[in-house]
Amino acid sequence: MWRGAARADDDRVTDLLTGPQMSPLEILALLAAVALVAARWLPPGARPPVTIAAGAAFLLSVLVLSVLGLRWQLFPVVAGAVLALPFAVSPLVRRRTGRPARRVRWWLALPGSLVCFALTVTGPAAAWAFPVPVFPEPTGPFAVGTRVLQWTDPDRPETATPEPDDRRTVVAQLWYPAQESPSDTRRAQYLGRTEEEARTVAGALASYAGLPGFLMDGVPRARTHAVPDAPVARGGARFPVVLFSPGLGGVRTQNTAWAEELAANGYLVAALDHPYDSAAVVLADGRTIRTEVAATGDDTEDNRRAAETAGIRAADLGFVLTQLGRLDRGETGDPLTGRLDTARAAVTGHSLGGAAALLAARQDARFAAVIDLDGYPRDPDPRPFRQPVLALTQEIGPATDPRYLPRLTEVLKLSTATSYRLSIPGAAHLTFMDGPLYLPPLPSLVGSLGRTESPRVVAATTLAFLDATLRQQPGDLAGALSEHGELATYRPGSSP
Repeated sequence: MWRGAARADDDRVTDLLTGPQMSPLEILALLAAVALVAARWLPPGARPPVTIAAGAAFLLSVLVLSVLGLRWQLFPVVAGAVLALPFAVSPLVRRRTGRPARRVRWWLALPGSLVCFALTVTGPAAAWAFPVPVFPEPTGPFAVGTRVLQWTDPDRPETATPEPDDRRTVVAQLWYPAQESPSDTRRAQYLGRTEEEARTVAGALASYAGLPGFLMDGVPRARTHAVPDAPVARGGARFPVVLFSPGLGGVRTQNTAWAEELAANGYLVAALDHPYDSAAVVLADGRTIRTEVAATGDDTEDNRRAAETAGIRAADLGFVLTQLGRLDRGETGDPLTGRLDTARAAVTGHSLGGAAALLAARQDARFAAVIDLDGYPRDPDPRPFRQPVLALTQEIGPATDPRYLPRLTEVLKLSTATSYRLSIPGAAHLTFMDGPLYLPPLPSLVGSLGRTESPRVVAATTLAFLDATLRQQPGDLAGALSEHGELATYRPGSSP
């Protein structure tokens, strides 16, 4: 079965220009720049060939990268080489013209060489901090397909606009078990259906986070493991359904690594874009809707708005479950007709999306299980509900909001089924999304689990819970969860 190593011919060009940290062409430019800086310190006989070879390699690689896309991480490398180039080339020119070569005293040349070298090493450091994300290979028995659908709810007005005829529109991306595709099949773009959409979304995410847009320019270059519109897996089995709501300002693709792992293990994942509070939602007609949610600085007002937004998202989740049911019944003539088991549906989310998932479960009995990925509950009227819950939280410490665990515990105790809270050591709030794959590996930002371990832990724990609750697979769920952190179990009528 394909595991994501092969790509189409047009993607191989991209592989030469980008990489998880530095591409082959970027590495060539870096090594050439270092050689130009070091040429001044080589023995006299070695300087000419090294300077000529390094200069040619540097100019050629930078020229190609400039035509095909020069990442900002290479700018300091170029600056260091450009500063060193005149001093490396000048002795060669003077020698060819018959003039005696002049060499600056070492104690005068050393500071300049150190500055040039510092600039060149800044490039790989920046590429390491902000890499092109490389997604972990799904471990399940299925290949993964994906596609994007858009639905408008005729019964709900769009409250974010003044137009009375506007109706709520939701964009959903599906990941599903698929047939194996040929090795040269083009894989899905990350963050969007097209590279243009991916760049729009990446820029919006950077803006929402208050970052310069160029810091995210590597993210739209990434490809995932899923194949767009791949044929559904053979066999006729029906797939349990997992709905996902991203965090405030987040987008439907923010948990792609997790979604692909679930799909490879036999689930259909439907992740939502929520217009007007996702950072950017690109509609089928090309229009882009940007977030209109912003903090006011007033805690009471911000909490009220968060609860209101969670309620809108909960309604979105219920609406999408209805649409998936219509799709399964054949009302829309979809290839997935007859393959979705909407009677076994979990509602999940990250951050505010987790709050929306908890609220959706309380309001909609069709959901059979809930996963809250580090989301503070926002239900303004918490009441008992029947679904089991898995709540994954970041590592709890002195900086954690002291209201978080008591509020989460209060809600988990309202479930009439056994529920779980798992606090994962080394996890931060962004551990539970794709952020560790492309953001600087700062513990305060993405946790300390690392780029490989973060998605693995989130997938392992959630899959264990889904297998137990939706598929009723036997086993020690509590034991499996406790391997990954501090587990609290909430049984109906008892204390944790």
